[in-house]
This record gives sequence, structure tokens and C-alpha cells, in this order.
Amino acid sequence: GRLEAVTQQMGYHPQYLDSFLKTQHYLMHMDGPLPFDCRHYIAIMAAARHQCRYLVNLHVLQFLRAGGDPQWLRGLEFIPPKLRNLNEINKILAHRPWLITKEHIEKLLKISEWSWSLAELVHAVVLLAHCHALASFVFGCGCEQDEGLGGRGSLKPLSLGNQCFCEATASNSYGQELLRINRKRSLDSCMELDSLRERMQRIHVETEGRDEMRLLQQDREEGEGLGAGAAEHCSDPAAGLSPLADTDGEVTGATNLACYMQDPDFGYQDFARRDEDQTQVFRVQDYSWEDHGFSLVNRLYSDIGHLLDEKFRMVDGLQSSAMAKRQGCEPSVFKRGIWNYIHCMFGIRYDDYDYAEVNQLLERMLKVYIKTVTCYPEKTNSEMFDRFWKQFKHSEKVHVNLLILEARMQAELLYALQAITQYMI
Repeated sequence: GRLEAVTQQMGYHPQYLDSFLKTQHYLMHMDGPLPFDCRHYIAIMAAARHQCRYLVNLHVLQFLRAGGDPQWLRGLEFIPPKLRNLNEINKILAHRPWLITKEHIEKLLKISEWSWSLAELVHAVVLLAHCHALASFVFGCGCEQDEGLGGRGSLKPLSLGNQCFCEATASNSYGQELLRINRKRSLDSCMELDSLRERMQRIHVETEGRDEMRLLQQDREEGEGLGAGAAEHCSDPAAGLSPLADTDGEVTGATNLACYMQDPDFGYQDFARRDEDQTQVFRVQDYSWEDHGFSLVNRLYSDIGHLLDEKFRMVDGLQSSAMAKRQGCEPSVFKRGIWNYIHCMFGIRYDDYDYAEVNQLLERMLKVYIKTVTCYPEKTNSEMFDRFWKQFKHSEKVHVNLLILEARMQAELLYALQAITQYMI
């Protein structure tokens, strides 16, 4: 698993990084309800919702290493119906999680031969939320630039060189364990991804020379947020949306991520819009992670609840005294303001919190940055990026993005797990 750009950024907070890597490894590589190839394909579907090439390319490689069928990489039309049926929940969780209902859950669990088990669905939901939130971190820290496909400038990383994520955390206890158990697999993965990048770059340049007009059209479609026109051709390999292949026919990546999603125009809308019939506000007092979500997810997918809970607690315990001091408040107050603001954007409210504090604690550019990275990370631009960072140390910048990652993930999980609970009741 090659995640070096991400782990270099998270490395400013080693304890959190250790917790993150344990969760990532458990979700993708340890015993669980879902087959390993399906896990990586679900991650591809999740990352594609935010046009995150960094994560898509990573999981394309791992999907093939896990024995996945290369034909699946041609798009959703080529995958089993059971997996394709997950697309609706993927779309809703990524952009408007408050729309998820017990009917969505029932539909997946009751479709005859293509039905999901409760344990499989919980594993899938955690994977989707994990990858959606990680896409926010990738864009928020500029890691997308690593793919060399026209991204913007990234935050200056730690000087760790070209390391796989196991090596980058060798000083951590879990990193040492992974390094001991999976050294050969990790090194092989690193070499394969280097080769993957080289092939993608070579093929990208060659294709650009042969078919400039087609690539310009694709770039225009991506710049417009992958409009409906792009979706109409997503299952046609001749339309330029099929995976790239080298001279040996090996699948290396997707030229356009639209083949991994349906309804590309579906995106985030403000929860607080009053011109529509909105669902009820989600009150944490009625359904919380601590009292409800944790026990449900842990019962249906053994031990993942403990790993997620540790990660939520770890990000809450990170030190940010200098960052808070500049805002004129206590660290815990500043962190809670960011966390509750993110949850508020998804319609999650805390009865014991005065939301007037958000405007006092978070200046406008910081709020714009947080909302963009949380709700539509693919739209994060260099101007917003540069203006937001001026007053923060590097470790503080990473800390804000970690808060975004975890608050967003918990928000998606709360809605999905509540719907599962309602179905079970």
C-alpha cells in the first residue's frame, strides 16, 4: 500500500499516523466480510466521486494485485450487479449523507441473488466513508499533485524521500510490525507503483500527441465537474474513458474517472436550504457515535469500532495551542468549533453548543477553506489554499485537515449507521 504523500503529511502527528495506518491496514488487508478485490474496487468508486486520481490510481494497482478482474476497470457496466448496486449509497454518502434512509439499506439487503449481508454492508459503508474523507485530506494537503496530472502546488512534505507507507512509519510501533510482516510485499508495491506512474506519464504524453482534440474535450468535461455529457459515454471504451493500457495490454489507470460513477452532476447542496423539503436535523443527543454507532459497527464488523474510536480520540487529543492562541481561545474550544462547523454543514447538531461561537472563532477564509475541502474537495484552488495557510505553521495546517477528515468520516458513518439501525428495528 503506497500512500507516501499522505503519510508524509500525517507524519507531523506520529501518534495519529500510527492509528490511521492501523485502521487503513485492517480495512484493506485483514480478515473481514468483503473479498480483497472488492474492497479496493469500492475504494475506487468512493475516490472517483471526488475525482481523486491519487487514491483511484493507488487502488487500481492494489485491486490488480489482489487478483481483481481487469475488465472491472473499464467501468461500472463491467462489474457484478451486487457491487454496482452500491453506487447509490456511495453517491449519497459522498455528497448528501442526510438523504440516506432505511429503504436504501433494505434495497441492498433484499435483492434476491445480489443481496448484501449486514456485515458486508457495514464493511462497505466504513470503506466508503474512509475513502471519501481521505480524498478531502488528499486535496486539502495538496497530495493530488503527486500524480503529476496538472495538480496544484502541495504543502512542503517531510524529507522522507521515496518511501512506501510502511517505511515512512518505521519509527512507530505499528509501522515496525507492518515492515517486518510485509516488507517484500511493500517493496514490490512501491516498485510497481513507480512503474505505474512512469507508464501513465509516458502513455499520457504519447496519447496527447496522437489525439490532442480528444484529450482537450476530456479536460473540458472534467473542468465542468464531469457534466451529463461525460456520463453518457462512460461505459464505451472507444470514448476514451477506458483504462489506459501499455503495449502488453496491462491495465494501468483510467483516463477519465467518470467510468467509475453514475450521475456525476449529483453533488453537495447546503443542508440549510429552505426552498426544499429537507429532512430533520440530526441531533447527536438522539444518535451518537459513542452511545450507538460504535457498538453497532463493532458488532457487525469485529474490532473496527475500536480502531475508528481510537482514531477519533487521537485527532481530538492533538495539540494545537499556538493555533488556538492566535484565535484567542483555548485549544479544545477551537477544535470543537471546527468539528461542529463541519458537522453542521451535514445537518448534525449538538444541543449543548452555541453555534454563534463558530463565527467568532473561525474567520471567513478559514470557513471557506474548511467547507470546500469538506464538501467538494476537488474544487480546492490554489488561491484559497495560499490565503488560508498564511497564519498557520505546517503542523497546524495538517491538523486542520485531520480534523476535516475525521469529522467528515464520523458524519457519514452516523447517517449510514442510523439508517441501518432503523432497518434492523
